Amino acid sequence: MSKYDIIVLGSGPGGYVTAIRASQLGFKTAVVEKESLGGVCLNWGCIPTKALLKSAQVFEYLKHAEDYGLKVKEAEHDFDAVVKRSRGVADGMSNGVKFLMKKNKIDVIEGFGKLKPGKKVDVDGKEYSADHIIVATGARSRELPSLPQDGKKVIGYRKAMTLEKQPKKMIVVGSGAIGVEFAYFYNSMGTEVTIVEYQDKIVPVEDDEVSKQLERSFKKSGIKIMTSSEVTKVDTSGDGVKATVKTKKGEEILEADVVLSAVGIKSNIENIGLEDVGIAVDRDKILVNDYYQTNIPGYYAIGDVTPGQALAHVASAEGILCVEKIAGQHVEALDYGNIPGCTYCTPEIASVGLTEAQAKEQGLDVKIGKFPFSASGKASAGGTKEGFVKVIFDAKYGEWLGCHMIGAGVTNMIAEAVLGRKLETTGHEVLKAVHPLPTMSEAVMEAVADAYDEVIHL
Repeated sequence: MSKYDIIVLGSGPGGYVTAIRASQLGFKTAVVEKESLGGVCLNWGCIPTKALLKSAQVFEYLKHAEDYGLKVKEAEHDFDAVVKRSRGVADGMSNGVKFLMKKNKIDVIEGFGKLKPGKKVDVDGKEYSADHIIVATGARSRELPSLPQDGKKVIGYRKAMTLEKQPKKMIVVGSGAIGVEFAYFYNSMGTEVTIVEYQDKIVPVEDDEVSKQLERSFKKSGIKIMTSSEVTKVDTSGDGVKATVKTKKGEEILEADVVLSAVGIKSNIENIGLEDVGIAVDRDKILVNDYYQTNIPGYYAIGDVTPGQALAHVASAEGILCVEKIAGQHVEALDYGNIPGCTYCTPEIASVGLTEAQAKEQGLDVKIGKFPFSASGKASAGGTKEGFVKVIFDAKYGEWLGCHMIGAGVTNMIAEAVLGRKLETTGHEVLKAVHPLPTMSEAVMEAVADAYDEVIHL
């Protein structure tokens, strides 16, 4: 039996990052992976979807070249080539993880791993043992009883990335990050897209003003949006799909070539031996403490299988914290109130902290500032005047409670707010930190200035 200090089950952005940090700390480490190194994120999620979205963005630039004083003959897209490029990017990233495993002297054990009592893992009949076993098996597309996926007419995000033929009409059920990103991509490519959202607004976790702005932008680009609506059944017996949608006004039948189910994720915790070991689970999540220890000593869990936010950067942070704690380092529990969320449609969305509604629900006296990109020189020069930056501060103490952005490139700007909140920065300090001109990031400073009645360019 092979013996390790640490075995990580799963090699997504939680698993492979955990393994690398463990190796850096001097642990003999192995990773168990049943499919491809990098997990869903690198192979079927975060990275290849961004490649698709970039192709869509470039295509949109070509279609609007005249807005920049340029002439381009009729722009065309090759759907197969766009998908092929995305797969190439994914393959490159997965190969990069292989290199990192080799560089850090981490053993990669290929196969399906199952936990065993006594700090052991069975991989397709062969047993391995370790002092510490970390579960990082991630999640997959969640299926609703009313929306069973057949992989052809009713699909999940994975199939949406590799369709053999571009659909003429698509229904996207759910308007979280996955839903709106695919809605933007397919709409940009020329597919007629309808979004069906159960809540009363799209991107429901975002600030109300951000949701309203994205709805305006999407409707302007031709995407049909149905909120407070629910797909109750689908009929796939014909050439396409007929979806019955329950709305406030009654039932409506929508016809499309494909329905994309983007209604969340399901943790991959089945058949991995949790019951055999006695690891506690509640509502599809493995229960852990602040340092990701389960109720059974020597077994840990991070990422999408635990109750925290299901985000790649959260999984990575959890894994690093977990192994540093195992190594005896002084670590602080992760602040889940300061986790940035990013959505990569156009316009992009980025946010951290409390929304305006959440702050007011908590009874806080707040100062709110907002700066539209229509007043930004860089945005005007770039032809990206859509959107704004919104900041929320505690009126009494100056604490930066929340920051919400929608516009071009805002996912590259949100880290300023995350770091500022981590360092307990006040509004005054943000104002006095000189921001470069002309940049989109000036809008952060200007929004803060607006909150404190010092805004210059409004």
